[in-house]
Formats: sequence, C-alpha cells, structure tokens
Amino acid sequence: MEHDQIKIGISGSNGFVGTNLREYLTTQNIPVISLSRKKHKNFINEKNIIFQDIDDIKKIQCNVLVHLIGTGNQTKDLDYELVNVKQTEKIIKLCKRSKIKKIIYISGLGVSNHTTLGYFLSKLKAEKLIIDSGMDYTILRASYIVGKADPLTQNLSRQIKHGVIIIPGTGLYKLQPIAIEDVCKVILNSSVNKKLSNQIIDLVGPKKISFQNYIKKFIKGKPVKIKKIPLELAYFTALNNPKKIPYGLDDLNVMIGDFTSSHKKLERLSGIKLEIPLL
Repeated sequence: MEHDQIKIGISGSNGFVGTNLREYLTTQNIPVISLSRKKHKNFINEKNIIFQDIDDIKKIQCNVLVHLIGTGNQTKDLDYELVNVKQTEKIIKLCKRSKIKKIIYISGLGVSNHTTLGYFLSKLKAEKLIIDSGMDYTILRASYIVGKADPLTQNLSRQIKHGVIIIPGTGLYKLQPIAIEDVCKVILNSSVNKKLSNQIIDLVGPKKISFQNYIKKFIKGKPVKIKKIPLELAYFTALNNPKKIPYGLDDLNVMIGDFTSSHKKLERLSGIKLEIPLL
C-alpha cells in the first residue's frame, strides 16, 4: 500500500504521541480520523470523532488504526484491566465493524511472557488480543518516547522548578529513549511496509544511557540539586505518601527495570536511520 492510498485512524489522539503523530501525518498529506473523549483543534485532512464509549462508534472509514489508548498508572476508577485490556477489546471490535485490516499498537519495553508487573501483564494481554484478532498487526514495545512535552520531560521539568531532581537508588539503571519524530516515522512506515506486518518490535533509540547521566544532560548546567535516595525509601514513599515523591510505584518498576534492547531490528525492517534524541 502506498502513502497516497492510506487513511489512518488514531485512538488516544489527544495524548503526547497522538498529538505529534497527527501533526506529522498532516505534513505527509495523510488523511486522519482521530478518536478522543474531548474535542481538539484539527490539523489539515483530519476528522475528530468524540466518544464517551468506543462501543458507541458504529464504524470509521480508514485502512489502518493506531491504538494509543492506555495508562501507566492506576486509580480507583481506572485500572490497567479496564484501560489497557478492555479498551483494546473495544478497539478490535470497532476495527472488525469497520473492516479495518491493520492495527498498530504501542506496548511497553519489558513486556514478556515472564513478567510479573501488573502494567506489563495488562499490555501483554492487550498484545494477545490483537494477535488473536486475525488482523494484520505491528506491535511496538516502546522505551521512553521523548520530545517536547513528553511525560518524562514534564516530570523532570516540574522537579527543576522545585530546585531538586530525585534519583531513586544509584541511577545506574539504563534507559533507551527514542525521539518522537522517529516514532511517528516508524508508525507511518508500519502502515505500508509489509516487512513490519505481524511483527512485535522493540521501539528503542540507538543509544543506551544511565538515568543519572540522562539527568545530567537534561539539566544542562542549571543550578539544580540532584538528590539520590535509597530505593527502599523511594518505594515506601510512593506507596504510603505518593505526593512526596515524583514517581509512582509503576514508574519506579519500569525505571529501575533496566529494560534495554537492540535498535538494529527496527532499523533493518523499517529502513529508518534512528537519531539519538536531543535533550
């Protein structure tokens, strides 16, 4: 399928990845149908469908659906099963009603059959639903996706405003951030490139970096104190007094998990030369 033959639907279109993807697709003259709970300003060639429940959407007209609905934090009203699993079930039903052949799903780096973390288990269940759906799929297991106003940048920027950035534990555990610009290119490529059909691929950048070095690059010489706290204290505070620490329990689990991978498979299959994200 060529670029001029596709129309892409995006669920979770108001989020960081969704907003950047919509803007990028506009620059590529790709028609977009964005699905969201709130109205947003449309880009050129974009139609916004507002919904309260995905099941209320009878059908949409597109070739590919990029499924971005998900959460990395639980509340009493929205847990992983309800958001990451049940919403995926509903998206698959919408695709079937709409005769959409291709689904692209952003999962998480670290998801595997051996995981015991609730967040990763919910993503694994969502992946299985997609694989078992019979649709053509590309599942992208993402590391930290970074760019203007990404969640990690927002978190660290808030800490800078308070004059202290907290590093749980040693900070030697590694991240493998990928630039949002490359993520948008990979998603579009996954829509048309048969090499990415029915694949689970790690969505990682070309460079691994320790969290403490990431912080040093991020602050760029600003007069900010870096404070390391014991992991036990970080977990205890996140569990018992979460407003006192800028990381939730599952943020800590993902961060110190030291989840890294090779970027070479992604480059080889997509034909995209990945850039080292600028901090």
